[in-house]
Amino acid sequence: MNGRNNSESIWRKVLIALTSSVITGVLLMLFIPSYIERNSIQPENMNNGTADAQQMDFKNMTETQPVRDNTMDLTQNGELDVTEVASKVMPSVVGISTSVVNPDNLFESNQQEAWSVGSGVIVSENGYILTNHHVVGSDPNKIIVTLANGKTINATSQWSDPTLDLAVIKINAKGLKAAALGDADRLRVGETAVAIGNPLGLQFQRTVTAGIVSAVNRTISISTDGRENYMEGLIQTDASINPGNSGGPLINSKGEVIGINTIKVTSAEGMGFAIPINITKPVITGFIDNGKYATPYMGLFAYDKVVAQYVTQDMDLSKGVYVAKVDPDSPVYKSGVRSGDIITHMGDVEVNTMMQLREEMFKCGPGSECTVTFIRDGKVRKAEFRLENRTDDGLITR
Repeated sequence: MNGRNNSESIWRKVLIALTSSVITGVLLMLFIPSYIERNSIQPENMNNGTADAQQMDFKNMTETQPVRDNTMDLTQNGELDVTEVASKVMPSVVGISTSVVNPDNLFESNQQEAWSVGSGVIVSENGYILTNHHVVGSDPNKIIVTLANGKTINATSQWSDPTLDLAVIKINAKGLKAAALGDADRLRVGETAVAIGNPLGLQFQRTVTAGIVSAVNRTISISTDGRENYMEGLIQTDASINPGNSGGPLINSKGEVIGINTIKVTSAEGMGFAIPINITKPVITGFIDNGKYATPYMGLFAYDKVVAQYVTQDMDLSKGVYVAKVDPDSPVYKSGVRSGDIITHMGDVEVNTMMQLREEMFKCGPGSECTVTFIRDGKVRKAEFRLENRTDDGLITR
């Protein structure tokens, strides 16, 4: 009897299990279709079938992975690595060889030419090239430009400013690759800086060095045309700059020229300097649009707070520029500005270096009506004057 009861119990359990399975299957058949319909992708989102579904999955993935978004933003912002920067700007970098005849031997039959080598950067497709004044000199006898393809072309000097150590030369050529110009006012200390030039001569032409922007608004003392001169507002970099790099571009990570390399401190390692590109933009625009540029003349020379401390030991200059010299025949002298005044604004723009003051002056151009705000004996004053065309500002260059 026990065996029979056990058999009936087993069959009863099997029957219950089968019944449960059937009921579960029926329920699934009834409810799963409506669940799928409610939660499926609607037809308007399925126009492209699998491709759109994959795109939607990628979107969801990027929303939960901000690192991928940051990488995409860098690409959108035009950030390049050093190899890409070099590839982009290299065709615009030139070698410049300049000869000067010793003026003491002008009447001798065996005149000796002194050659110097530097760099430059093409700023227009029709042959305008930006470089340093000290690369081409005040009165060059001959200027030869070597292009990236090895071709050499004679050049002529178009414009030069010894105080800024900048010059523009021109070659007779078309279809050249002009370098893109950046904004030096937006530089940040620590960002990438790439220099391209011809250190130690054409044997090492178009050498690429890289580093960072070490500092901005630096002031250094140099000798220009036999006279002491202070250069202000410079970009300092640890990218290697050597003799021959002068006149070549300093470039940011977007492949834009942010400065023109000018000098290095020979007594220290990794201390090179470049002139911010912004001051050259009105000059370049003038040549591209009109084939010439007339340098505006205000008639003063001023120092920033760093240099002013050496000139006047008792002055604590917190803002503005200290007027060191004024040409008695200049427009600004006639308007009432004198040595010892502190200029704080040109127009509505605050100025704290002579470089910034020149930049605003270059934007205005000769013939423009200008206003400077200055401080004398603790009182704020204004002076209005008309900029003239500079012929020689040697009288006000320290």
